[in-house]
Amino acid sequence: MAEAGAAVGERRNHASASPYEPVYGYSRAVRIGGRIDVGGTAPIEPDGSSTPGDAGVQAARCLTIIADALAALGASPADVVRTRMFITDPADADLVGCAHGAMFGDIRPAATMVVVSALLRPEWKVEIEAEAIIETEI
Repeated sequence: MAEAGAAVGERRNHASASPYEPVYGYSRAVRIGGRIDVGGTAPIEPDGSSTPGDAGVQAARCLTIIADALAALGASPADVVRTRMFITDPADADLVGCAHGAMFGDIRPAATMVVVSALLRPEWKVEIEAEAIIETEI
């Protein structure tokens, strides 16, 4: 058993194109040991602009950013065990759900979809989080 306060593994942070990360002091994803947490991921393009389009297009962009973050930290969508989807309009549930299903249909992580009153930018219709677990050598 590890001692209290002992490190469980090296911490690795991954940044994305979000202009908010350095200002608000967070990382797109953090890996410690075999656990990877991907923070709320909005539909942001590499140049920092918002992804145009409907909630399904925006969700697909969020999921691409998540997949890229996982890959940078040694994982893949197949390692995802939980997702959370935040949408601003319940009418967009099917569009977002189908985008989620396109990536995770065979993986079927535990998932939550919640309707919220707003996201950080008014043009954002969806934001997605993910948690992954990968096996590590002992």
